[in-house]
Amino acid sequence: MPNSQQVEVSVFQKAKNGNYYCGDSYYYEQDEEYFICALADGLGSGEYAKESSQIVIETIKSNRDMPVKLLLQKCNQQLVGKRGVVLGILQIDLIEQKYHYSSIGNIGLLTLNKNVKKRNIPQAGYLSGYDRPFKIITDKIEEDMIFIMFSDGVTEKEISNPYFLHNNVHHITDTFAYLYQQKLDDDTTLIAMKYTKETFS
Repeated sequence: MPNSQQVEVSVFQKAKNGNYYCGDSYYYEQDEEYFICALADGLGSGEYAKESSQIVIETIKSNRDMPVKLLLQKCNQQLVGKRGVVLGILQIDLIEQKYHYSSIGNIGLLTLNKNVKKRNIPQAGYLSGYDRPFKIITDKIEEDMIFIMFSDGVTEKEISNPYFLHNNVHHITDTFAYLYQQKLDDDTTLIAMKYTKETFS
C-alpha cells in the first residue's frame, strides 16, 4: 500500500500598525522527501527589516536541500553589512520520519502531539554576518503532529490559549486572527503546520 505524506499549512501575517512593509518573511515547500518552513524577522520594522528578512528567505529557497546548520551558516553570510534578522527553520525528513529545527532570536516553535504541547526555546541573539554556533534540535515526527512557528508579535499569553491545541491548522490561525488582529502592535506571523500520513489500499 503506497503512502501519501503531507504537511498542511495555514498562515496568518499582519504588518505593524501604520507600516506598509511587514518585517517578517516566510517560506514553505514540500517534495517527496522533505518539507521545509522558514520564518525570518528583520530587526526593527519597515523597508530595511523587510529587505534583510527577504534576503534570508531567498537564500533558503535556493539551498532548500541543505541541512539546517548549513542553511543557517549560508544565511548568516548573506547579512554582512545588512540589518540583522532572527530566524527559525523547520525541516521535516519524510523518509527518516524526523524533524530538524533551529531558531536564533525570538522566533518560537510549539509542537503538539496527542494534546501534549512542547515549547522549543530559541538561542539568544540574531544573525548579522558574524560567525556564531548554532544549536539544532532533532526529534521524530508522529501522525497528526502539529508545529506552530511564530514571530514575536505572538505573546506567551496568546499561545497559552486552548485553541492552540486544536487539530485543524486553519482553526488555529483563524481564531488567532479573530481574537487579536486589531490588538497587535508588532509585525506578526503565525504559521500552523500539520503532518499527516494517508495510506491507500
